[in-house]
Amino acid sequence: MTEVAELSTLGVDRFPLRKPLPKSEVDALTREILTLKKKLNAVILVHNYQVPEIQEIGDFVGDSLGLSQQAAKTPADVIVFCGVHFMAETAKILNPHKIVVLPDEKAGCSLEESCPADKLAEFQKTNPNFYTVTYINCSAEVKALSDVICTSGNAVKIVEASPKDKDLLFVPDENLGAW
Repeated sequence: MTEVAELSTLGVDRFPLRKPLPKSEVDALTREILTLKKKLNAVILVHNYQVPEIQEIGDFVGDSLGLSQQAAKTPADVIVFCGVHFMAETAKILNPHKIVVLPDEKAGCSLEESCPADKLAEFQKTNPNFYTVTYINCSAEVKALSDVICTSGNAVKIVEASPKDKDLLFVPDENLGAW
């Protein structure tokens, strides 16, 4: 059995919590980031789940789709997306002529990873009558294999509007699909 004291130094996913940087380092790092941002005509998009220190330097803080939509409205040449892969990909889809940067190349999402494009394509081949409805929190490759993309806010409306003569395949969010 795990002792509560052992968990106090661990984050939700059982990774060690990051210790906050000393104020002097945050200030120097913030100045450097803001200088680069201005030089590159960049906008910094920060997902709600990021730590406060990252949120503080962001131009926009919010959910993944809202941030990508915000990026499309900005005159910035460079979009720095402090989130995960699919978020940066969505920003790139909506902003094909802009440079999109994901600061942490290992930033992933278990939901996105649960539906790899090659496995989806293989499964789709088992039934040519599938109509694939895909939750937006997935990779660009999965989006490309889909008939329609939905958000959590419009999923029911999208499913209800789907062709009645097709077999509905909802990916990758099993819980949203069941709802």
